[in-house]
Amino acid sequence: MINITHPSNALVQLFAAKHDEVSQRYYDLTIVLVSVALLAIGFIIVTSASMPIATRLFENPFHFAIRHVIYMGLAIAAAVIVLQIPMQFWRVTNPYLLLAAIFLLVAVLIVGRTVNGSTRWLALGPITIQAAEPAKLFFFCYLAGYLVRRYEEVTENLKGFVKPLIVFFVLALLLLLQPDLGTVVVMLVTTIGLLFLAGARLWQFFALVFVGMMAVVALIVFEEYRMRRITAFLDPWADPYGSGYQLTQSLMAYGRGDWFGQGLGNSLQKLEFLPEAHTDFIVAILAEELGFVGVVLVLTLVLTLVIKALRIGNLALSRQRPFDGFLAYSIGIWFSFQTAINIGASAGILPTKGLTLPLVSYGGSSLIVMLVATAILLRIDFEMRVEGVQALKSGKTQSKPKSIAAPQPEVDHD
Repeated sequence: MINITHPSNALVQLFAAKHDEVSQRYYDLTIVLVSVALLAIGFIIVTSASMPIATRLFENPFHFAIRHVIYMGLAIAAAVIVLQIPMQFWRVTNPYLLLAAIFLLVAVLIVGRTVNGSTRWLALGPITIQAAEPAKLFFFCYLAGYLVRRYEEVTENLKGFVKPLIVFFVLALLLLLQPDLGTVVVMLVTTIGLLFLAGARLWQFFALVFVGMMAVVALIVFEEYRMRRITAFLDPWADPYGSGYQLTQSLMAYGRGDWFGQGLGNSLQKLEFLPEAHTDFIVAILAEELGFVGVVLVLTLVLTLVIKALRIGNLALSRQRPFDGFLAYSIGIWFSFQTAINIGASAGILPTKGLTLPLVSYGGSSLIVMLVATAILLRIDFEMRVEGVQALKSGKTQSKPKSIAAPQPEVDHD
């Protein structure tokens, strides 16, 4: 029989433990690779789609491509900074983040820049911030924190269920004054999904869904330009050179793309036939140049990111980290629904809304905020991995034979 307390055996065990520690990956490689792939695809398609309009407006075909690279650099820098911030910071400061969201939405109504009839942008020198983008993330942080603080109220009585809806109503009112119905719908769906996952009663959940749908319908019916979008969505070919122009041009791009596309750079719709080709309708150009296969690739990448977010949220709840779990859930729902709206609108499945495709479309604020949200997912996953390793080390330390005075490996505490 081998004596496990023999020094040579103890050294072997120590070496194996150290080897496992080194080989342990402290981040989710899939999230990193998917994010990089979406950023790369976005840069390529934005460059291709924006060249004609950039040439006409700025006499430089790479004007928007250069700006997109700058936005990507800022987004990566912001993500790296967020990766260093412990989740405890978000748990403690989420009420103040809500106040920051309200401040941004009020400020944009007072001193914001108006483009195409919408006042959504704050100009800070050469930098333009779309206030709704950080407001979404800050609200989801607040909602996750509220569900942790008032979990019993939310699941047991109506008062706790209604309180976050009042906060949402205030933010929705400020967004509708811009106007920005698309962001309101995304926030509403994410709020409903998060309350459902938190365990709200079914009658409250279905009542909220019904009231939310009625409110959206009322906002569409009583606003003429929104009603025109609905009629154009139902039959875009009834007025192909008027209210249905953008959608018909987008559908032509999808039709020309077929299975494998016309080839990178060979889109005709980007020659200023399709407005907003490099922003809201970027998927139409992607479909025309890379075909059905290209669209499925992007959808698969986004779906992978969403599934990862939901799995991280589920694991965080099982590890007794409810704030992290609810925040990961909200990010997953947010990404999935915004992707559905963006692609659905360009494909004629949903009414046209000005929402970007996560990590792909041109737009600095959206790109930065969504990469920051992805970094938060990585941070949640990182803290759970480190927590597991530290627990494993603690267990090994307790079970170590007292007769062996083996040197302890240094641990770099975060």
